Amino acid sequence: MSVDPRHPPGALTDEELTSLDAHWRAANYLAVGQIYLMANPLLTEPLRPEHIKPRLLGHWGTSPGLNLVHTHLNRAVKARDLDALCIWGPGHGGPAVLANAWLEGSYSETYPDITRDTQGMTRLFKQFSFPGGVPSHVAPETPGSIHEGGELGYSLSHAYGAALDNPGLVVACVIGDGEAETGPLAASWHSNKFLDPEHDGAVLPILHLNGYKIANPTVLARIPEDELDALLRGYGHEPLHVTGDDPATVHRAMAHALDTALDRIAERGRPPMIVLRTPKGWTGPAEVDGLPVEGTWRAHQVPLAAVRDNPDHLRQLEQWLRSYRPEDLFDENGGPKPHVLACVPEGKRRLGATPHANGGLLLRSLPLPPLERFAVPVDKPGATLHEPTRILGELLEDVMRATADRRDFRIVGPDETESNRLQAVYAATGKAWQAAILDVDEHLDRHGRVMEILSEHTCQGWLEGYLLTGRHGLFSCYEAFAHIVDSMVNQHIKWLRVTRRLPWRAPIASLNYLLTSHVWRQDHNGFSHQDPGFVDHILNKSPEVVRVYFPPDANTLLSVADHALRSRDYVNVIVAGKQPSYDWLSMEQAKAHCARGAGIWEWAGTEDSTRDPDVVLACAGDVPTLEVLAAAQLLRRHLPRLAVRVVNVVDIARLMPSDEHPHGMSDYEYDGLFTTDRPVIFAYHGYPWLIHRLAYRRDGHPHLHVRGYKEIGTTTTPFDMVVRNDLDRYRLVMDVIDRVPGLAVRAAPVRQRMEDARLRHHAWIREHGTDLPEVADWSWDG
Repeated sequence: MSVDPRHPPGALTDEELTSLDAHWRAANYLAVGQIYLMANPLLTEPLRPEHIKPRLLGHWGTSPGLNLVHTHLNRAVKARDLDALCIWGPGHGGPAVLANAWLEGSYSETYPDITRDTQGMTRLFKQFSFPGGVPSHVAPETPGSIHEGGELGYSLSHAYGAALDNPGLVVACVIGDGEAETGPLAASWHSNKFLDPEHDGAVLPILHLNGYKIANPTVLARIPEDELDALLRGYGHEPLHVTGDDPATVHRAMAHALDTALDRIAERGRPPMIVLRTPKGWTGPAEVDGLPVEGTWRAHQVPLAAVRDNPDHLRQLEQWLRSYRPEDLFDENGGPKPHVLACVPEGKRRLGATPHANGGLLLRSLPLPPLERFAVPVDKPGATLHEPTRILGELLEDVMRATADRRDFRIVGPDETESNRLQAVYAATGKAWQAAILDVDEHLDRHGRVMEILSEHTCQGWLEGYLLTGRHGLFSCYEAFAHIVDSMVNQHIKWLRVTRRLPWRAPIASLNYLLTSHVWRQDHNGFSHQDPGFVDHILNKSPEVVRVYFPPDANTLLSVADHALRSRDYVNVIVAGKQPSYDWLSMEQAKAHCARGAGIWEWAGTEDSTRDPDVVLACAGDVPTLEVLAAAQLLRRHLPRLAVRVVNVVDIARLMPSDEHPHGMSDYEYDGLFTTDRPVIFAYHGYPWLIHRLAYRRDGHPHLHVRGYKEIGTTTTPFDMVVRNDLDRYRLVMDVIDRVPGLAVRAAPVRQRMEDARLRHHAWIREHGTDLPEVADWSWDG
């Protein structure tokens, strides 16, 4: 359907039109004021250079369109008593959203010093993009927002995540035409194939085409309208087109389009969307310094850039501000006049006050079962094998069952739930799917709460939107491809760091990653699937927010997962294997070990209480733990008088100083565990330099030698992967001999045997295609 503003449908009365236009003009005035002014907010005196900010920052171009959408959403929410949330996708639309929050009163309720009067307006203007103030984009500080505007591409996936398991909620999503060019946004259009009409809310995409990015035209604004319409219909939407630059006719057309869309949403028919075409920088200066501005890329940021120094620019700014007729919009005290607020809903129906944008207010604790119900029995270390993630899947199945009625837990992932051994959850719920289902399909479910799409970006966006609106979840992913969402998780971490400092933002459930199918057991997929570097990226971020865990067996994985699912305001990264691996700790031992984060495994070493260890074998990760224990066994056999301490690290941040990370160890703790002067041979799951970076300030760092992944990979056997990267048991024994004083000569025959074993391995796998029997059939006999 196309709504032609030249033939207005007449949905609005003249009184409604006047009120809507007044609200829109007021929002535009406030948006301009935030970009430029630090005094004289109502122009009660002629504008002078000292009223202007010394640094002009902000983005005007998208603001008029966002103000139009906000104004009309207000009208619809009030008229229909809607439960609504809006995602503001255009990156730097902060002036518009802040203006509307101030108009509706939610901003003053959140920040009592920013009152709805002249004094409060002055503060609203000055704080924008000002030292000690607020960012130029929609940010955590903005009431009503769950979407960080500093990076583009994720608005639509956030909107669908917010709508999941939120029946009755309408999530409007404004998508800028620059953002629409990104890959993540392009994949997000398919989210409508996953929305359950019975249990989920509705998403209304509003594609705002103003024609330009910072300095270039946008693709979707330049292709023919019939081609764009066909594209959007191909995505499964029914587009409603609103185009124009005359305010009165666009108001009427937008009201009609929004009413039509909401009617169709209520009917649960083909999903509607609105395509809104308005000029970039609409109602701003038409021309500056002889160059066209309105409707061009020049309107993107600050159309008049030299207002303090150029009298003509100052004159144009005052003319621009007065064109909105502020005396008609604000009373003598600076508050909005009644007709400006006639369209604004009340209480929690206001877009800036909706609890869905402050999800911690709605959050309920996750019903987690006792871990003992799923624990694997461990009478002695290394006697049995289990697939850790398969055991975790049984716990997650229980959580799915416990949340079947309340529907506030989901698992997302890119087509890998079963591959990652979590398929037990399918006994409790299927995979969300609203498209065609064939007889050969398995586990597809119209009401399922497992979300799979081969777009890590979309999975991330769904889960972020779900968590930010007060629910719980888990992202399961192959380790190597978690990097695809590096930039997205970076923004989420920044969001959490800021919200921790905002007392009005209630804590939300943590973003939990399960990274499996990891580097050491991607021997069959080869080099392309071997990359453990996501944790390096995470540990660069805010220490108060990020946590990284390497559980070495099934029971420690259960303990870590339980902790992560209970936590708030963190990003938890859990790296665990899905292949059969030895069970080292009982459930009771696992809980204690995970609570410590790092500890001595006395049963694995050979030290005694009469003397200090000669060497410390440390490990983090399931395969490094196996290799360290195998090396300890070799040392016990070949060098029985050597005092060996084995230390396992689950929480990698424990290696950091306590003043740099909340989980870090004091120097006393660290020195007691690793010593200050004995060699430490550390077998680490990922890139070895991370361990050095975390521990470089410790007294014992000169004695620390780390083995890990060195970016050497291929399609080969599991053990050959560790040999190629010098992480294998034989290499670790050689490292001990090389670094413990006095062993180089005394243990030279042992070292030679270790080197021979590596050579024997090399020849064996090329003849037999499998690992050495002494490796494949190894068992712990401690």
